[in-house]
Amino acid sequence: MQKSDREVTDTEWMADLLKNGKFVTLSMCLDNEPYIVTLSYGYEAGRMYIHSAKEGLKLDIIKGNPRVCGTVVEDMGYVHGDCSHRYRSVVFWGSMEVIEDIKEKVHGLEVLLEHLEQDPAAIRNRFLGSKGSYDRINVLKLEIGTMKGKESLG
Repeated sequence: MQKSDREVTDTEWMADLLKNGKFVTLSMCLDNEPYIVTLSYGYEAGRMYIHSAKEGLKLDIIKGNPRVCGTVVEDMGYVHGDCSHRYRSVVFWGSMEVIEDIKEKVHGLEVLLEHLEQDPAAIRNRFLGSKGSYDRINVLKLEIGTMKGKESLG
């Protein structure tokens, strides 16, 4: 890291940022073609859960190359007159897969709803109430390997 005074190595600090974030920007690559996408997620103990359609470019790429790099940023605003920006961020590398096991899929969606929603039960009842609900969506699991934190508060 170029500015080592901004580096954060505390894994609890990084986990806290991931627990409180709402969006992750993921980069993927297949056949030397990069792809980047921003998604909502749920975080639990070193992994993220993401819901997805049943088809699409993201899924095609994951099948061909499950390795991803992502970042979550807490934007605390631009500092006028100082030409700087206050933020906390985590960059991580990991592996993503489509969850096939129904129990794990249900668990992943629960983590996602608890992470994002103020009233998870209302959303659960609205979107996941019917028997075939889980068949209409994919749930992706991203196992985080390496993480690096960075912070600029001035």
